[in-house]
Amino acid sequence: MADYKLSPFAPDTFPHLPPIKGFAMATAEAGVRYKGRTDLWVLRAEAGTALAGVFTKNLCPGAPVDWSRKALGAETDGPCLVIVNSGTANVFGGQKSRDAVIQTAKGAADVFGVDAETIQLASTGVIGVPLEASKLVDKFPEINKNLRADGWQDAAKAIMTTDTHAKGATAAAEIKGTKVTINGIAKGSGMIAPDMGTMLAYIATDAAISKVALQSMLSELVETSFNAITVDSDTSTSDTLLLLASGQAGNAVCEDANEPCLTGFKQALNAVMKDLALQIVKDGEGLTKFVTVHVSGAASDKSAKKVAMSIANSPLVKTAIAGQDANWGRIVMAVGKAGEPAERDKLSIWMGPHLLAERGEAAPDYTEAQGAAYMKEAEIDIRVDLGLGDGEAEVYSCDLTHGYIDINADYRS
Repeated sequence: MADYKLSPFAPDTFPHLPPIKGFAMATAEAGVRYKGRTDLWVLRAEAGTALAGVFTKNLCPGAPVDWSRKALGAETDGPCLVIVNSGTANVFGGQKSRDAVIQTAKGAADVFGVDAETIQLASTGVIGVPLEASKLVDKFPEINKNLRADGWQDAAKAIMTTDTHAKGATAAAEIKGTKVTINGIAKGSGMIAPDMGTMLAYIATDAAISKVALQSMLSELVETSFNAITVDSDTSTSDTLLLLASGQAGNAVCEDANEPCLTGFKQALNAVMKDLALQIVKDGEGLTKFVTVHVSGAASDKSAKKVAMSIANSPLVKTAIAGQDANWGRIVMAVGKAGEPAERDKLSIWMGPHLLAERGEAAPDYTEAQGAAYMKEAEIDIRVDLGLGDGEAEVYSCDLTHGYIDINADYRS
């Protein structure tokens, strides 16, 4: 595995993620592709765990995604199992990839005592290289013996590919007077434009919440967290986000996502998801700057988000930011190409506190010196008001540098 330069936004330490009742995990070195590092993680959840998930909308998904979509709807009275490997995405490997998924699930079922058709599988890494399932299956007895409640940091490291650091987040909330904990880990650095690079995220809680309520909250909150980030506009074939609730905190079960008892939990879940999503974009391949794009005054929130993503994904905007050039003309271009309602002479554009352009031309009080000074900042805020309506959205991105090209030009070597 290449030695990737640490992101300038990498945290000093991995946060402390406490053990959560109902979950045990372990990692191992399966040697799928990498040498001298862990590349396999297994999470075992006790019987009664509720599970929700969203997956990539890429129309060429990997065999693990196909399998896991079906597994999400499978009913079981027994434990739940999540298996993740890094090194290969097990995508576009034909029948070999599909066979590897079946062999992995059956091998795990025998060792861990779960129903094979309920196992959640995910693979991340190179596309076009089938997984050698035996490398995982051979490690399952070792992992089963080493299962423990406290292993979140090890898990976050095992699922990394081009990530420069492990990603984790935690929060606590109360449901009907009972404290509950939420832990999450994620990986992703390139091929990031989730539509539910390569992005995987796993969130666990001891709260007692129905599967229906879990799915409702996850599907809603993903839109302003993982679906509001982009590194390179490329939606991975493997994007997976799972939320598991063991129910062992002891609270009375919440059946509906709109129940008042879930207000605090939903806020905490949103905080964890947003934290993980921003850690991903702040670890974007080769980045030097983190970018927030806020669009207001749009015809609708949906329209605002499309315009914001057009700006955030524009190679010309991203390279201008990398070059510390406050080139607002490129932002105008990105607004106009989005295919959403926009009128040139109603646009207003800010970089941080500076109004750059309004009513179809440069703002009269703006100077290039102001823009040049602001663009030296590590975190850049772009604001656009379309002047058309009440629609509003915020998305998160990064600059595009030679570092991104270097990483991806020799990714398979």
